[in-house]
Amino acid sequence: MTDTVNRQDFLFELGTEELPPKALSTLSKALESEVMAGINELFGKQAATLLADTTVNAYAAPRRLALLISNLADEVPSSTFMMQGPPARIAFDEQGNPSKALEGFARKCGTTTDQLQEIDGKMSFSQSVSAKAIAGELPAIIENALSKLPIPKRMRWGASRTEFVRPVKWVVMLMGDEVIECEILGLKAGRDTRGHRFHYNHAITLNQANEYLENLESVGYVIADFDERREKIRAQVEAEGAAINGIAQIDDDLLDEVTALNEWPVALTGRFDDRFLEVPSQALISSMKEHQKYFHVTDSNGQLMPFFITIANIESTDPAQVIAGNEKVIRPRLADAAFFFETDKKRTLESRIEDLKSIVFQQELGTLHDKAVRVAALAKHIAAQLGQDQNKAERAAMLAKTDLMTDMVYEFTDLQGLMGYHYAIHDGEDEGVALAQNEQYMPRFAGDELPQSEPGIAVALADRLDTLTGLFGINQPPTGSKDPFALRRASLGVLRIIVERQLNLDLEELIQVSASNYADLPAKEGLATRITDFMLERFRAWYDDEGVAIEVYLAVHALRPTRPLEFNQRVQAVSHFRTLEEADALAAANKRVSNILSKQESSVADSVSEDLLQEDAEKALATAIAEKESQLKPLIAQGDFKAVLEQLAELRPVVDKFFDEVMVMADDEAIRNNRLALLNQLRNLFLGVADISALS
Repeated sequence: MTDTVNRQDFLFELGTEELPPKALSTLSKALESEVMAGINELFGKQAATLLADTTVNAYAAPRRLALLISNLADEVPSSTFMMQGPPARIAFDEQGNPSKALEGFARKCGTTTDQLQEIDGKMSFSQSVSAKAIAGELPAIIENALSKLPIPKRMRWGASRTEFVRPVKWVVMLMGDEVIECEILGLKAGRDTRGHRFHYNHAITLNQANEYLENLESVGYVIADFDERREKIRAQVEAEGAAINGIAQIDDDLLDEVTALNEWPVALTGRFDDRFLEVPSQALISSMKEHQKYFHVTDSNGQLMPFFITIANIESTDPAQVIAGNEKVIRPRLADAAFFFETDKKRTLESRIEDLKSIVFQQELGTLHDKAVRVAALAKHIAAQLGQDQNKAERAAMLAKTDLMTDMVYEFTDLQGLMGYHYAIHDGEDEGVALAQNEQYMPRFAGDELPQSEPGIAVALADRLDTLTGLFGINQPPTGSKDPFALRRASLGVLRIIVERQLNLDLEELIQVSASNYADLPAKEGLATRITDFMLERFRAWYDDEGVAIEVYLAVHALRPTRPLEFNQRVQAVSHFRTLEEADALAAANKRVSNILSKQESSVADSVSEDLLQEDAEKALATAIAEKESQLKPLIAQGDFKAVLEQLAELRPVVDKFFDEVMVMADDEAIRNNRLALLNQLRNLFLGVADISALS
């Protein structure tokens, strides 16, 4: 029936004042998702068939959100709706009266029992649903989609009580060449869109829905396709960089933002004074990017060049004037950065340590100065544990937050740490101490680089552990999705640094040291255990991202190794063990042993009496276990857990033989207890690495 359905192109466009650039792409995707969800619901069970040849394109520009759905069925075809009820054999009583079950089914169907019929042994209700034009349903679908857009704060305009993210100026709703008569957000829908605010500030009448893109671009100077506009900007910026023998640096977030700011993008290159290059390049880049939305340019050696590339939303007849205007605007911005840099250098970072007493880190945890003292003590302890220079770690930690007191970081907060490095170098601090000023924040995000210098590693770990200890210690751990101090991210950062930098550190011991640096913590009882468990739980998501099976993580987590490096080594070993032919059988055997031992009311002995070994199979297992114990000791000491499990895999034949030929729960209590002790020894061999029974 559906192959006779007519198909049309459907266009919806919402014209507005300039939309928030950072939200534009999100709004566009959400609109597409919600509208298509509504259409799918309207088509019901026929959706897959009716939408098989339909294509959907979402468009987003500074003053418009649009959807063009091509080849959309213009009606929901007629269909027969059938519901099955109770079996016919129980539908009526002996007198022929409808049963309560049948009456209930009829009420559910909105009909009476005499309208029901028996089909395939069940009482059923059939109802024909007439074909329904989709044009009449689309306005409600659009309205519902707009109401669900992720808009944190809606606004009103004029005398209207209508709300949206920005004032709405026009609405287009076309099905093929016909306007869908309706009102959206207080405006009557029509066929007139609008061109570029400067190049063609006039209405553009659309005769067909599929004229949208072509007419907007050729007549209205608007490239409505976000991705097309984005790639055009990228190509223009790269060309501008090449024209000055440089390499334009394109940050994806900035590219998205300028794409959302421009309907008709034109890249232009400006220049700034060479004297500004004396300022750390990151400060200049931050000023150009954050305040002016400019792309910077580097030479082949990665050095900043005195140029910037801006995107104009107009094709000017006098581009030199546009460039001059941008150069005039950027000059005082860069001059401010240069002034801040020179002013900040007049004071050393050391002289700013006292200033940290004026900034509260957290009301119950003291000032930034209090935190610096605690972090310095912990960093010194970590350096001692790793055999590193304790004085450098302590010095780096005391200076770590001082750049927050500088004018440059006050103006450009994203430069914290980086400016600390430059100021430390200027002050004549040790290179490692200076590097630690920036490395303390690494990794800033998933996949970010890790600290490399010894003081940087110590401070990065100590800072995060101090925050975790303090917040948990005052009963403010993360709850649900709320994590205002980013403790989950801090935990992952600590784990990454320890694991990837191959550091033999014990989390629980470090947290105990961290807690001792606090004068008073309300929740100090059991604090190290709670924080360690919280941090080890972060490994679950880590390994999930790496594709490691959850049971592998659980097998290791059951033993709760508190050294992250060792935890990871065990996980990698168990993951490898699962690939061995013997893995499944040994996992099942461990599960069986675990179940047997768990049912014992009294504790099971650790030692086995050779005199009580009767069967050849149990003697063979006892001998094999004794041999493995001696072989595995050096491997465990080296942390070579992969080799340990490979050795244990060799036990499969003797373990299988034991369970085939030996009755563990013998009638004789002494023999039974001896066999239980033997199984306990077997289980303990595997528990030297992980709880292998979790793999079964």
